[in-house]
Amino acid sequence: MSAYRDKVLLVVNTASKCGFTPQYAGLEKVWQDFRERGLVVLGFPSNDFGGQEPGSAEEIREFCDRRFRVTFPMFAKVRTKGEDQSPVFAFLTAAHSRPRWNFYKYLVGRDGQVLDHFISFTRPGSGRVRRAVEKALAQEIGADKTSRV
Repeated sequence: MSAYRDKVLLVVNTASKCGFTPQYAGLEKVWQDFRERGLVVLGFPSNDFGGQEPGSAEEIREFCDRRFRVTFPMFAKVRTKGEDQSPVFAFLTAAHSRPRWNFYKYLVGRDGQVLDHFISFTRPGSGRVRRAVEKALAQEIGADKTSRV
């Protein structure tokens, strides 16, 4: 994750066979709209909810490329909860609630602090997400850490 130091991150647990799967398109749009300003969308496939991500890393990548033309970084499948929870989600959930389903989103500021989280029903292109991203991108590193998005 050190490759993303000083970036604003939108971290999402994804799944290819979920009712929220069309959000890949919205995530790609947010990535394209804000990447030049320092936002990175990070997709973490997970099979934790309803077994909706059964594929291999290659199958997941092929699906994302073919169906949604995803260009933001996608990682290997992870556990978002439980004893084998990935370190990324252990960090994210220490400050905020754990994902309740696929396409749960966490916004991380340039200073590495979790600023906000968005439930699965919150679309990536919603005004709420876009305003939070704008505010996070405007914050300087070391800015007032008590402010919330």
